[in-house]
This record gives sequence, C-alpha cells and structure tokens, in this order.
Amino acid sequence: MMTVADLSKHSGVTSHAVRYYSRIGLLKPGRNPENGYRIFDRTDISRLRFIRQAQSLGFTLEEVADILEESGKGNSPCPKVREILRHRIEENRHKLEELKNLQERMEHALVHWAGMPDGMPDGHSVCHLIESG
Repeated sequence: MMTVADLSKHSGVTSHAVRYYSRIGLLKPGRNPENGYRIFDRTDISRLRFIRQAQSLGFTLEEVADILEESGKGNSPCPKVREILRHRIEENRHKLEELKNLQERMEHALVHWAGMPDGMPDGHSVCHLIESG
C-alpha cells in the first residue's frame, strides 16, 4: 500500500495531480482505517501512466475517464479511442491551417507597414497601421 507521496514518487506524477485525479474519480484510492489517508496499490501506478500517456496523445481528462469507464465495464475502448483521435487529428489540421493563414496575414501586414510612418492617436484613430488594413 502507498500514500499519495509514495504513489507520486513511484509514478513521476506530482502529489497535487494524484489528489486531483482522485478527486475527479480517475483514481479510486482506498482509505487507511487508522488515519483516513488515501491509500493506493501498484495498479494505480499503471493507471497513472496510462492517464499521462493518453494526455500526451491529446486526450482530455474527461475522455480518459470515459475510456477507463468503458474498460472497467469489460468493453474494449479501442474503437472509441480511434474515433476520438481521428476527430482530434482533423481538428488539429483545421487549426494548423488557420494558424498558417494568420501567420501569412501577419507577415504581409508587417511588410506593408514597413514603409509607413508612426502615427499619433488623434481621437479618431488609435493605430493607423492596424486601421489601414
């Protein structure tokens, strides 16, 4: 049996994260009957590693909870995992395209503004560089 500190040390996850994961139900520790402290076992180390690995792939904690729940029911969460990842990849492609377009607009604006003088606010204009575009 391990305490929060022990689990943190063995898993490489902060004590704060262990407590948070326990609070939101990703970890389900027992209680020490003598002092009421949370107690964990070796399976919690594996569970923490799974949570961290899933997060490193972009899964949210809510999605991780759903995956763990499905697995806990004896069902394979793999189809759901694949679908989430496919959806996330498409979202990321869209976001990357938006960022690329923003980068191009920013670079174009900077080139355009290179020859323009600095302006002073006059009550009708805040920054004529931005307002010129």
